[in-house]
Amino acid sequence: MTDQEGPSFPATSLGVVGVTVIGLAATWLWSGSDSSVIASVAFGFFQVVAISIVIWQACDPFADAAQWFGERWKLPGSVRGATLDAIASSLPELFTGLFFVVLAMKGGGSAQGAAAGTEGLGATIATCAGSAVYNMMLIPALCGIVIAKTRTEHPVIEIEPRVISRDGLWFLACELVLIIFLFQPTMTWRMGFVLLGMYFLYVCTLILDAKRYRIAREAVATKFADQHWPTTDELVAGLREAGIRPTLNLIDQVRRELSASNDESHDEPHNTADVLFGLIQIRLRPAVGYTILAISTLFAAAACYWLVEVTRDTAKTLNVPLFFVAVIVAAAASSVPDTFLSIGAARRGDDDGAVSNAFGSNIFDICVCLSIPLLVNVWLNDWQGVALTENGEPMRGIHGLQILLCASTIVTLLIMWRDLRLTVIKSWILIALYGVFVAYAVLGSLGILEL
Repeated sequence: MTDQEGPSFPATSLGVVGVTVIGLAATWLWSGSDSSVIASVAFGFFQVVAISIVIWQACDPFADAAQWFGERWKLPGSVRGATLDAIASSLPELFTGLFFVVLAMKGGGSAQGAAAGTEGLGATIATCAGSAVYNMMLIPALCGIVIAKTRTEHPVIEIEPRVISRDGLWFLACELVLIIFLFQPTMTWRMGFVLLGMYFLYVCTLILDAKRYRIAREAVATKFADQHWPTTDELVAGLREAGIRPTLNLIDQVRRELSASNDESHDEPHNTADVLFGLIQIRLRPAVGYTILAISTLFAAAACYWLVEVTRDTAKTLNVPLFFVAVIVAAAASSVPDTFLSIGAARRGDDDGAVSNAFGSNIFDICVCLSIPLLVNVWLNDWQGVALTENGEPMRGIHGLQILLCASTIVTLLIMWRDLRLTVIKSWILIALYGVFVAYAVLGSLGILEL
């Protein structure tokens, strides 16, 4: 099955690239000869598609290298997904937020002075919050649909309770803190450090979990060696007597690794980084891995600068607030790496990594991708706070975004918590809920819905 799927994926991807290039060239010529809104929007659409592809291909080798380092450090799938994978896939949100703030403060937009800071940070908040909703709803849903179609022997995604109780509740806590901050008239540098401090505490919990995971992993491997491949029930019963409670995913992973180590023809998994849709494969070593991380970061930053410019131009063309364009366009384009990373993890059988990456990315978005642009904004404004009001009124759309963000998080957690499985039906429910979020952004940009 792998041999059949391998060649078709690059061919399909290159076909998408070809269509995008043709569409980009055609709409560029069209917009050059016709200054209508339709021509400009069409050109902007193909630019966003091209940007998404660039971001995807920049973050893909970054993710391969990050996963390779995670395997070398023997991190559990849920911890790796919530840290290395999340950081790898959240770089676009970080760079996009920084460019929104810097370009606005440097006079690159229609607003000036304090209003420019409000516009730039507002677009950053919209991007991070919109990306959070995308990651939380659309990514697990797409993973569930792909797995239902490709993994016929087990067509559902199993969710470990730890992923919900740790990553899900941590995200909800960070989200509630952010909502409290957004109800204030001004965001200050202290709020940025509070969010960074929460991410530090989150990482500390992950480190403790990683230590417990290594202990359980060694215990499972020892049991397999001592008892000559016991059944799962025998292994769990024996380890519980010692106070160790391994997850079923951990037991299956150790069993696969031991089977692979006994197979002399088996190559080391995940030891290459795929470049340009997998057409080029680079064998990973520590120095090569760090080089890939650096180069991928530069390409992602360049693509995000382009994304910010397109988002700002689209808002001007449509004559709608930048906030509403960013909450859809910038958020979706910057979340492309999260999507493919989670789907890849799920197809490899790493259900924990697929789900925890979505939550870990959201925590990183709120705590890091929002706080760092906030601190930069405050620094550029002589350490004055950034107002969240326009003409004395709350920023348009920000209260509605808070309500939808909180409600969507609670609903998504409840959907995943029930049976601890993600089925096709649940996936379509999440997609429908994301459609409600997009409808809010569209109606808000048109002034039909005032929240």
